[in-house]
Amino acid sequence: MTATTSSAPAPAPERTRPGLALPSGRTWFDIAVLLVLAVLGVLGFAPSYGGYSFLLAGLGGLVLGAVTGVLTSMLRLGGLLTFVAAVVGYFVVGSAVAVPSLALFGFLPTLQSLASLAVGTVFGWADLLTLSTPVGAPAYIAVVPYASSWLVALVSTLLATRWLARRPRAAWRFGVALVPTVVLYLAGILFGTQEAYQAGIRGVVFAVLALVWLGWRQPVGGVAASSDTSLRRRKVLGSAAIVALAAIVGGGAGFWFSPAKDERFVLRDEIEPPFDPLDYPSPLAGFRHFTKQVTDEELFRVAGLEPGDRIRMATLDSFTGKLWNVTGAAASTAGSGSFELVGRSIPRSPLLSPVAHPEVEVTIVGYEDVWIPGVGYPTDFELTGGEAASHSDDLRYNAATGSMVLTTGLSEGDSYRLDAVTQAAATVQELADVPVASVELPPVEKVPDIVASKAQEWAGASTAPIDQLEAIRLVLTRDGFLSHGRASDSVPSRAGHGADRISELLEGNQMIGDQEQYASAFALMARSLGYPARVVMGFAPEVPEGGSAVTVTGDDVTAWVEVPFEGVGWVAFDPTPDETDIPQDQVPKPKSEPQPQVRQPPRAEKDAEDLLTPVELEEQEDEEDDPLFVIPAWAWGVGIGVLSLAALVFLPMLVVAFVKGRRLRKRRSGPVPDQAAGAWEELTDRYSELGYAVPPRLTRSMLATRLEVQFPASEEQAPPRLRVLAADADELVFSGREGDPAEADAMWTRALDAVDVARASAPPRVRLLSRYRIRAGRDLVARLTSATTTATTTATAATTTADAPRRSAR
Repeated sequence: MTATTSSAPAPAPERTRPGLALPSGRTWFDIAVLLVLAVLGVLGFAPSYGGYSFLLAGLGGLVLGAVTGVLTSMLRLGGLLTFVAAVVGYFVVGSAVAVPSLALFGFLPTLQSLASLAVGTVFGWADLLTLSTPVGAPAYIAVVPYASSWLVALVSTLLATRWLARRPRAAWRFGVALVPTVVLYLAGILFGTQEAYQAGIRGVVFAVLALVWLGWRQPVGGVAASSDTSLRRRKVLGSAAIVALAAIVGGGAGFWFSPAKDERFVLRDEIEPPFDPLDYPSPLAGFRHFTKQVTDEELFRVAGLEPGDRIRMATLDSFTGKLWNVTGAAASTAGSGSFELVGRSIPRSPLLSPVAHPEVEVTIVGYEDVWIPGVGYPTDFELTGGEAASHSDDLRYNAATGSMVLTTGLSEGDSYRLDAVTQAAATVQELADVPVASVELPPVEKVPDIVASKAQEWAGASTAPIDQLEAIRLVLTRDGFLSHGRASDSVPSRAGHGADRISELLEGNQMIGDQEQYASAFALMARSLGYPARVVMGFAPEVPEGGSAVTVTGDDVTAWVEVPFEGVGWVAFDPTPDETDIPQDQVPKPKSEPQPQVRQPPRAEKDAEDLLTPVELEEQEDEEDDPLFVIPAWAWGVGIGVLSLAALVFLPMLVVAFVKGRRLRKRRSGPVPDQAAGAWEELTDRYSELGYAVPPRLTRSMLATRLEVQFPASEEQAPPRLRVLAADADELVFSGREGDPAEADAMWTRALDAVDVARASAPPRVRLLSRYRIRAGRDLVARLTSATTTATTTATAATTTADAPRRSAR
């Protein structure tokens, strides 16, 4: 009685305490696997950020999402409370890990940090695609990996603790739990760049871990007890096979079928930047606006220039027959018209021999345009004053040309500061043996024939690129005359730089024009010789010694041509002559011929801003017809990927089906007893492939009893009578009679019917997996043992027969 009174009831396990539900060991294992897969997905953002600075935000969001999911599940919070707790944690922790520069003391939330978290969650994805890599600004750009990893970790943890734990034997639920991590992995690819981050290693590890987890978390066959030793052994062997197959197939597919770097499908290359310079007039088309209308007006003031500096405004490399312009983003994603958002670090020009330049400060006075005047190629830029200072998000940059635009435009009072590098100067002698660099530029269109003929004539017998270009430049500067078409000029000069104006320049008795015409003509001549050339428009003010501030006016406008040389950079050429005193007696005068009296129409006033002369050019038929339909490179990549996955799925199935068919044909051949034994062996193999435990070294009747016990209980389908089938098979095998072939056919029909019943009662996943399984080990060992025994018996009998005469002779 005393013992009974003193013995207190055992305390309840911690897992069953009311109000607290601790996850089981398997649930912790599921969470760990899903988080590791999420980490592999987060690492895919590395190329976009150019390093590992985003990992604090990415891993912080991962930990926060997992902790939130586990705690809310342990506390048994409902859906609404879970959502509130997750959102509050997102904003509280996000200030410290995603936007620490905006948080108080680096971790306390502020209104600015909370606003950046909200803005980055919505708009950060678009900025990540349009910012030039590596991205570093705006401050909320790190919210993208933080938000994505937080959401994936939260959903995955909730699925593991609240969904998978309730019905752990539902295989499709584990597949659904993998969806968030797969989406995160794909997001790292699609929002990345052409440079993948450890694609082979990450892909193989992700696939191996996911497949092994799916296979190990479930029983092998679905009907056998999970505690069976043979099933555990098959799990281990299957897991090892999956790892080996994934490594071999994944590595081989990555080597043979991976697309080239420039054909890798990423959203960054498919989304057109928001700024399209083709929506604006060509800067060179407005050249005469500066020389005639705002000649003496102050445009902007510049401090920090050095003698000889030229201010770049716009770089043009596409000629349409009417004007020079930038290359549209539709024609080339890396051309002169492709402008991207600028982060904290401005990308470096791909072809440049840099020379450091002092800091330059510009103050806008009368200049109004989207093109930002600058020196060389900027390395750092900051809007410092005026209305433009609040529009830093509207800044765009093209690294190939060094051009910069502000989509909202510059106006009076705006100011900015820039640090830049300039192209190192190179002499003709230094470039004598240097080839022209291979740079892809859009082809020029509708070029007059006079351009190519004059280029060949003036280049002469020179073979070196620099000698040919310098020879053409010298002819233009020596034989040409400069005229802006002003009233004060001795000879008028028509505006424009289209095909008709260039023909007029080169075919006349005197070449008369200004930088607009000479730069266009020289660039077209260089293109006709096969050299990539582009026209640069800008300003060339006179800079006094001492580096004092300079006021730039419209009269300082100029244009020049640049040609790239291998290992040097873009070398500038000035083809415009300095001579303005045009000999009047050499200017051809039109002959006066009597004309009939015809009433002339009223004279129309020409718009002063109509700077281009219309030209009608005959449309040239394309030498080769364009194909009606071109399959894009990304479609080839998707197709190859789909076919590779289909081959990975169906080729093993076809091989297994072939082996099983060959096995079936062998067993159905031979005498009736052998066919009856083969029918039973085929039945047991098929049951084993369906997940039934088939112990070795049992008689047919004992094995039939074991299989009938494992058959799942069902009201719709009665289990097959395997013991009767086993007894009939024993009678045909051990009766000693030959048997009738019809009996063998009946035995096979009954055996296959029993297999169909077992297959129909199995889950779909088990039926699918059975198509990949081959249980031929026992049959193969038996056949090898029988063959060995037969060979040994035959050899012994032959030896005995050979020794018999010898013994008789003795």
